[in-house]
Amino acid sequence: MDINNKYSNLASFASKDDNFLGRKYPYTLSKYRGEFQRDRDRVIHCNSFRRLKFKTQVFVYYEGDHFRTRLTHSLEVSQIARSVARVLDLNEDLCEVLSLAHDLGHTPFGHAGEIALSSCLGNDCFDHNIQSLRILILLEDSYKNQKGLNLSLNCIDGLLKHNGPIKNLNIIKNQLPEILDYKINIKNSGSLEAQISSLSDDIAYNCHDIDDGLRAGLFDIKDLLELKYLNKIFKNDPKINKNEVVRKLLNILVTDLIENSKNEINLANIKNIDDVYKKKINIINFSDNVNIGLNEIRNFLKIKMYNHHSIKKWNINSEKIIYRLYEYFKKNIKKIPNFNKKYNENRNIADYISGMTDKFALNVYNSIK
Repeated sequence: MDINNKYSNLASFASKDDNFLGRKYPYTLSKYRGEFQRDRDRVIHCNSFRRLKFKTQVFVYYEGDHFRTRLTHSLEVSQIARSVARVLDLNEDLCEVLSLAHDLGHTPFGHAGEIALSSCLGNDCFDHNIQSLRILILLEDSYKNQKGLNLSLNCIDGLLKHNGPIKNLNIIKNQLPEILDYKINIKNSGSLEAQISSLSDDIAYNCHDIDDGLRAGLFDIKDLLELKYLNKIFKNDPKINKNEVVRKLLNILVTDLIENSKNEINLANIKNIDDVYKKKINIINFSDNVNIGLNEIRNFLKIKMYNHHSIKKWNINSEKIIYRLYEYFKKNIKKIPNFNKKYNENRNIADYISGMTDKFALNVYNSIK
């Protein structure tokens, strides 16, 4: 196979060689790897990716060896996205890098940490999706003469539109104005690969949060079977094994996403990638029945898991830690390593705190409290 035409066997509307958008900084072709493989490899080898090992998904890393972390979550998203892309003749490599990179900007202590940091920053804004891009194009320091990882513009575009076309430009202008220098039409939809990555994220966290919730004893099979959608799938079988619940649900969601998306692509008469970009709504989607079921599962998890007293207790403590860290570095700004004078104090503090692992944040907190 000609390495410079690696993706020639993909669908006409896939992200591939003939619609590759290039990179911001000059680059030479790789002898053995396609461009999106290079993106993936750069993400896997960066510091921010390794730190996901000690960043909270729902449970703090030390609460158990088998609970998900941001790292294992990202790997699960990647596996699902690649499986969907393969069937639809889309670009597995791009799906993989988007999935592996989508949570790089998360703060320590999960969404509780993000809420607390956002509160501290006020008008300066913080969004973990935009922070992921900030890391990839500005903060990672792998090259001597350029900032970031010099990922493909296809990858940058996909991460920017991870949750669909951009609706709030003010957050971007505040947190990452540099993105406006990239040749990206922010009003367009993202690629089909970006859309797959986003919904693979939904599949992964809903399934593994059920698994982790059962493991932690926050709810049981009987509670799950009270949901209309799950009761219909498992036919009110109280003897069903918890591992079977997650495995079967995962298969049903992935299958539905593939089959419904294939129909939507045909109905929308998508012939090339420009047809994808011009759409104002996502083409990749679940069937209506599954979307209703997923909303039911999300509401269940919110009540039984995310709002469980033990989780809320830790979240309150997490917010306290983030507030204290922010307060400390605001008064001791010179303690910020590699302070960048191009950005204000708040942005430097946000970059530093959001890059911390749970473990490191706890260590710093204990040293200053």
